[in-house]
Amino acid sequence: MRLWLIALLLVLCVVPDAGAQRTRGAIRQGLVKDGNEEILQVDILSVPVFSRPIDMRRYQKLVAAVRKVYPLAQTAKNMMREMEDTLLTMSKAEQNKYIKQCYKQVLDEYTPVVKRMTRTQGKVLVKLIDRETEYTAYGVIKEFRGGFVASFWQGIGKIFGQNLKAQYDKEVEDRVLEQIVVYYEAGLL
Repeated sequence: MRLWLIALLLVLCVVPDAGAQRTRGAIRQGLVKDGNEEILQVDILSVPVFSRPIDMRRYQKLVAAVRKVYPLAQTAKNMMREMEDTLLTMSKAEQNKYIKQCYKQVLDEYTPVVKRMTRTQGKVLVKLIDRETEYTAYGVIKEFRGGFVASFWQGIGKIFGQNLKAQYDKEVEDRVLEQIVVYYEAGLL
């Protein structure tokens, strides 16, 4: 098996068009000019290797969750940016009315989507909202709806095994999630 893998890597590095036939972006190649010479440059992206099948299934589950919820996190980031810009131009009474209107719109639009999520997808969504908006989900709710409502939703989340105060830590705790998100953003997943 190892001999086959080594042979494949050698073929990919030596044959100019071999890398172009790979799918899903696992290998990128290009020509680099160095004076009068052209040098073939091949970047091989890291591939996770798992010693146990259950670890592979967990990774695949995480990839599927990112595929489903990353667009929702992007939408949350855009909506929050738009809301912040709009709120700056309003009086306090208009702000409260606008926030309630947006809250109702978000509930009506995304409640059916969130109800069909698994717990893993919910946890990933909470982490990605923190990654994209730089606020925890609890902080977002608290900022726009107040502390009581944020505490209510935190309690509901705790019942279902979620923590809305969970922060995104791309260096340690969420290192694998960050790698998956980077691959997703690059179009490799």
